[in-house]
Amino acid sequence: MIDDGVIKYKQHFTEAEPLPETEIAELNEFRNRLFEMRLIGAYENGIGYGNISVLGKDGIIISGSQTGHIPKLTAEHYVLINQYSIEQNELWCAGPIKASSESLTHAAVYELDPSIKAVIHIHSKTLWDKWLHKYPTTKAEIPYGTPEMANEVSRLYNEGGMNQTPTMLMAGHEEGIITFGKDLGAAFDWIEKL
Repeated sequence: MIDDGVIKYKQHFTEAEPLPETEIAELNEFRNRLFEMRLIGAYENGIGYGNISVLGKDGIIISGSQTGHIPKLTAEHYVLINQYSIEQNELWCAGPIKASSESLTHAAVYELDPSIKAVIHIHSKTLWDKWLHKYPTTKAEIPYGTPEMANEVSRLYNEGGMNQTPTMLMAGHEEGIITFGKDLGAAFDWIEKL
C-alpha cells in the first residue's frame, strides 16, 4: 500500500523566508535530475514521492512536503530543520513550506556518521524489486517516517551493511530506497550503481 505524503511526526513549523539560493542551488540541481529520471515525482493519485536533503551549517535542508509533482523546484520548496527528536517523534523547522514526511529518517541517517552530508530518498519499483534484501533492507513491518524507521536505520548501519554500501531499501515502504554520502554527488552515484 502506498501512503506517501502522510506526516507521522509532530511538526513545529515556523513560516519563514526561503533559504538563500546559494544554499539550495546544488540540492535543487540534483533534485531536478532525479525528477527527470522519475525517481522523485507523483503517482497518478497525486501523492508525491521522494525527497532530498543536505546537512547545512544551521541544520538539515530538505525538500518540502508534497513537492514531488513539481518539475522544477525553487527556494520556496525547501525548508530548514533546525531541531528534532527521534525519540519524541517531533521536529522544528522554518521556511515557506512544511518538511517532508521522511524528515526524521533523513535525520537518523545524518546521525550515523559525521561524514554524511547528503541523503536522497527515491522510489523505483524496478530497482526496489531487483535489490530488496540484496542491499540492507528494513523489516517489512516498519513504516516510513516513524521513530521505528529511524531505529531501523541505526540497526542496519551498526550491523555493517550500510557502512559498506550507503544504500537502504525500505521493505515496509514499497519502492522506497535511500542513498547517502559525503555530498550529493556521492549519494547520487549510488543511485546510478543500482
